[in-house]
Formats: sequence, structure tokens, C-alpha cells
Amino acid sequence: MDISKLRNIGIAAHIDSGKTTLSERILFYTGRIHQIIEVRSKSGGGPTMDSMDLEREKGITIQSAATYAQWKDYNINLIDTPGHIDFTVEVERALRVLDGAVLVLCGVAGVQSQSITVDRQMRRYSVPRVAFINKVDRAGANPDKVVNQLEEKLGHKPALVTMPIGIEDNFQGVVDLIKMKAIYYEGANGEEVVEKDIPSHLLDEAKKRRQKLIERIADYDDFVAEKFLDEAEISQEELIAAIRRVTIAMHITPVFVGTAKQNKGIQTLLDGVGLFLPAPGEVKNYALDLDDEENEVMLKNEDDMPTVLLAFKLEDGKYGQLTYMRVYQGKVRKGDNLVNIQNKKKLKVPRIVKMHANSMEDIDEAQAGDIIGMFGVDCSSGDTFTDGRVNYSMTSMHIPTPVIELAVSPKERTQQANFSKALNRFQKEDPTFQVYRDEETAETIIKGMGELHLEIYIERIKREYNTEVIVGRPKVAYRETITQRAAFDYTHKKQSGGSGQYARVAGFIEPLVEANDNHYQFFNNIVGGVIPKEYIPACDKGFQEQLKEGLLIKQPMVDVQVTINDGSTHTVDSSEMAFKLASRWAMREALAKAKPIILEPIMKLVVAAPDEFQGIVIGQINQRRGVISNTTSESKYVTVEAEVPLKEMFGYSSDIRGVTQGKGEFTMEFLKYQAVPKSVEEELIKEFKEKEKK
Repeated sequence: MDISKLRNIGIAAHIDSGKTTLSERILFYTGRIHQIIEVRSKSGGGPTMDSMDLEREKGITIQSAATYAQWKDYNINLIDTPGHIDFTVEVERALRVLDGAVLVLCGVAGVQSQSITVDRQMRRYSVPRVAFINKVDRAGANPDKVVNQLEEKLGHKPALVTMPIGIEDNFQGVVDLIKMKAIYYEGANGEEVVEKDIPSHLLDEAKKRRQKLIERIADYDDFVAEKFLDEAEISQEELIAAIRRVTIAMHITPVFVGTAKQNKGIQTLLDGVGLFLPAPGEVKNYALDLDDEENEVMLKNEDDMPTVLLAFKLEDGKYGQLTYMRVYQGKVRKGDNLVNIQNKKKLKVPRIVKMHANSMEDIDEAQAGDIIGMFGVDCSSGDTFTDGRVNYSMTSMHIPTPVIELAVSPKERTQQANFSKALNRFQKEDPTFQVYRDEETAETIIKGMGELHLEIYIERIKREYNTEVIVGRPKVAYRETITQRAAFDYTHKKQSGGSGQYARVAGFIEPLVEANDNHYQFFNNIVGGVIPKEYIPACDKGFQEQLKEGLLIKQPMVDVQVTINDGSTHTVDSSEMAFKLASRWAMREALAKAKPIILEPIMKLVVAAPDEFQGIVIGQINQRRGVISNTTSESKYVTVEAEVPLKEMFGYSSDIRGVTQGKGEFTMEFLKYQAVPKSVEEELIKEFKEKEKK
């Protein structure tokens, strides 16, 4: 297979922008399926890419589905990703291994809250993209407004490559501004692509828009800039090559228009995917060399190099665990030996498959750039595999912190084994789904990204493991922090028969100056070896262990900076253990003096509802201690953006439906941790103390 003709792409967007409908059309036009099934179809099951019953019932995508298709002479690996914020890790996973993406935007609603989130994720992994403005046949559609929002809200440099012929229910086809031809999609399902001359009443507009396209590219491409300044003619081939260069360099975003539901504009978008998005060899991918102080190494998309693969997604199917992998370097054949870099376990490749949603095709080998499935691989999501010749690890994905907890248990004791099996599997598959045991209450606690996230997993335990679940009240994942500097000077002495324990540590703690992902920083300012070098890591460990449990409500302490600057040691009685214990007690002593406070998760809430409900929606947010940051009104719909404490958001979905006659919808994502008001803090401490008494 010619690697330059391979495209690994994902489709990402706000919920309900029509991603799954678009994927379904792509599969139809590339000959992978022979019948189109709508997302909310009453017969025929559901879309190919929504293979889970739950996805079909709720009409949303929960898991990324992977498939591959051929369009003209291009091979396309396609991953359809969820738009719902609770399943954001699925988007992270997909983007981590993709070379390009299609950002789908609704022609009416434009750039929505989740579009902003997926765009941020694309930037995190430097994924070049094309945009597709969908639903231009709907009342209120305005592609130009959406293009402006792409620039204003997302900071893209959009370049319209196709413009609509007619709009709303008059939408007939598109004008290709590169070929300067009108394109119509005829036949029962729009499968016949017909090129005609541009209608005379649109010719002037098309010329102006083509000129605008060339100007935008000239801003970033010297070749086009030169021709533009000389007022020389730019050929179709030259224009395509230039758009490709500036798209891959992430300078511009080519924009296509169409309607997936009415089967118009999809084939032209597919052409754009082939023409403008990168092949695997045109994207820079890096691994960390564990034998060379984790320095970055650039991976080469070549078959004869040492093999490097990344397991980016796990799924439990009828044949056992299926692991989705991206081959970054080298090739892999059935029967090859691989090493899991994370746990050093060896693996003989049992079976390699190409995925098509929930069905598959066996293949004998895969090369650099391929996305494949493998069975019988014991690993976790994000593990790196090599052929043993190199000790590389792919940089891991960004995993958001879970913010909501639920106590769960099986209804029948006889179902305990199935219950545990389900929890173990879901943890392996989804890093944002976490399970722990509360030692004090002996309860099993599950943690996740939101109510829907946990609701889906509870529903899956019922259906896939035939286990009824008892669910406790949802709990918020609070944190604690300090508000001022406090010194410590602690001596740990223990003398009992035989050798004793001795360690003294002194220094101070203060609020973290520069935030980091660990929410903790340790500075060693010891001089003159008053604490020997070999005991310093034990001090660090002791401080961190104490921070796992705060003093107010025993929640983890965050954003603490520790400086150790003095201490003393005993030639016989000092040990790593003694310094670790001294540090734990020193930290405990200092925390009490550093004025600790409780932090709560604040969510970014975006509510959309018809104009007439604006007052009620805002009233509801205010009642929930929400702070409104923005309100916009467009085409008889109001969008309210607010910051609201998660504690106040339980049960919001039924409330918003109730007050808006079912017409209001919302998305919510974690934004930050913030100090709770004094009255709430007192209430939380009181509740905690009462629970402790029991």
C-alpha cells in the first residue's frame, strides 16, 4: 500500500452537529455499507458507527468507532468520536493517534461550547483539520456567520473552498472555488456527482470568493504570494498544492459546506480529506527514549526501522479484549514478538485485524501509519509496544481529573464476581473511570467526569454483565489547599530495644507559586549535608504521603510547595523510614498553621433554550450559586454561559427539561477548583464530623 495515499482522520464536533450522520454517509459513498440508516431511525437498528445498544437508544455516540474505507485512490482510517463532554477522553484518545481531523460545525448553531473543547484538544496534539459546515439546508443556516465564528471564537484562519448554491430549503449543491465548477449530487442518495457551469447569477460572487481564498493562502505561502502580487494566473494544481502545504502547517483551515442528512457535499469533502490532510509521513511523531534520560526521538514512518506501536483504546468484544493500535514505525506481522514497555511483558502477535465499527477483517501484516486491532493483548490504554530493539515510550495522553463520585454495590451477593469483572474492565478501557474502596465505610466508589458518564457505566453493568446495581447519592470530589506560609521543625525519635529511629526535618510550606499537573513542588535547600543526600527522596515521599489527606475533611491537599532547609541526623538511628515519618508529621504540623481551606470543582455550563425561557434559565443558574459569564441570543435561541459549582448541579438535567418544556439542552465540563464560601465550608466540616462519629 502506498503510504502517501493513507489518511488517518477523525470526525469531532459538538453534540448533535451530525458527526455520526456524516460518518454514515462517508461509509456509504466509499462502498463500505450499502444502505443508509439514520441516527434516530425507528427500524433497521441504528447507524453503523453507533454499534452499542445504548448509543442507539440515546442517539449519541459514547465510544469512538474505527473503520477504514477507500475513496478514489486514498485509503482512509476513520474514527468517529463522541461529542458529549463526559466522554471527552474518547476524543483525546482518537486525536492522539490521528494525523488529521474533520471539525464538523452546525450551519445554524455554529461554533458551540463543545466545538471549542474539541478544537483545544486538536491543538494539544497539533492535528491539522478541515472544517465541514453541516445542515446548511436547515432554516436559519448561515455559513458565513459560522466562518466568522471559526475565526473569532476559535482563532482559526478559515478559507472557504466550497460555497452553497442556494440556502436553507433551496440548497441545491456547491460551487467548488478551486475548479470553479458547480457541483450537484443527484440520484436517490446523492451518489451521482455532476459537474456543471456555475449559474450566471452566482458567477461574480464565486470569483470574489476565489480571490479571497487566494489572498488568505498568499498570507502564508510564498509561491502563491508571488503569483498574487504579479497578478499571474494560479493553476488548479498549484492552488491545491498550496492549500495542502498551509493546511498541514496548521496556518489555515479549509472549509466545506453541505448537508449530511440530504446527501449533499460529502464526496467533495472526501476529496478535500485526500487533497489537504496529511499522510502519516507528513506528520512529526515523537517518542521518549527511556535509555537516554527520556529525550525526544522523532519516529520515522519507515518499515525497516524498529517497530513502535501505541495501544490507544481497549474494547471488550465477543472474542475477548480487542486493542486498537497505531503503528508509528516499522511493521508488525502475525507471529512477531513485541514487548510492552510499561510492564516489560513479552507478547507474540496472535491476530491482526482491520476494523469496521463492530465487524473486522483479518490481515497478515501492518505497516507504519496503519491503525489496527489486535486480540489477546494484556495491556492498558496508552501502553507502548516495541519489537525489543528500542526502549521507547510514546508520550501519554492528557487524562482529565474525575470530579464526581458514587457509591455502588451489586444488588445480589451472588453477582459480586460479575460486578468486579465489569469494574476492572471499564477501568482498563477508560482512564477517566476510576474505582476505589472507601476503607472507613467499606463501600466501592466509582469516579467519573459527570452524571451521564457514570450513568452509562451503571447501565452497561446491568446489560452486559446482567447485574443489578444499588447506587448511592452522588458525591463531589473536593480538594483542600493552604492559604499562607507556615514553618515546620520536627524531630522524630523512637527508642525501643535494638536500634532506634531518629530524624529531624525543618523548612516551610507555602501555596504553590507556579501551578503544575502534580499540584505539588519540592525544593531541597539543604546545605552542608545536614541531611544526607540519600534521605532526601524519603523526605519528599513523606511530605507527599501526608498531602493525600487534608485536615479539614480528609480530602487530598493540592497546590502546596515544600522547601526543606535544615535538619539533623544520627549516625546509627537515622534511616529512610525515620525521615519519611518525620516529614509526614512535620507536614501535618505545618498544614494546621497554614490556614487550610476547602476547594470545590467549578463546572463550565452552557445552556441553550428558546428565547422565552431566558429569565427562568438564568434564575435557575443563580439559585445554584452560578456566575453568568456570557449571554448571546441568535435565531430565537438564547445561549447562557456560566460557572457553577458541581455540588449544585445534581438533578439539573430534569430541572432544565421541566422549565423549558423539554426544549432546553446543556453541556457541562470541568473548569477549575475554587475555594468554597465560608458557610458551605462550615457545613461540609460539620457533615464530615458527624460521619466520623458514626
